[in-house]
Amino acid sequence: MKDYEIMVILDSTLEDKAIEKMIAKLENLLKKRKDKVESVEKWGRRRLAYPIAKHTEGYYLVIRCKAEPETLTELERVMSLADEVLRHMIVHLNP
Repeated sequence: MKDYEIMVILDSTLEDKAIEKMIAKLENLLKKRKDKVESVEKWGRRRLAYPIAKHTEGYYLVIRCKAEPETLTELERVMSLADEVLRHMIVHLNP
């Protein structure tokens, strides 16, 4: 398993319950595949540097985990299909 950092920008117009549901969905996907979620940092609502799909604010979330590359492929697919996710980025730590 390798170390990864996943940054996600969610739609800031979502209710808190919907945000928590999306966070749980991402965590469960990692845990279901026997990967380890080390930390989940909720940065909260912040102003975007530039508008994304007419949104000027987003809810920032950073997940640090140890995972297999196949899991991240599935996670990326899920995030790209989710309407709640404005942007996401997966960074491999300690290459």
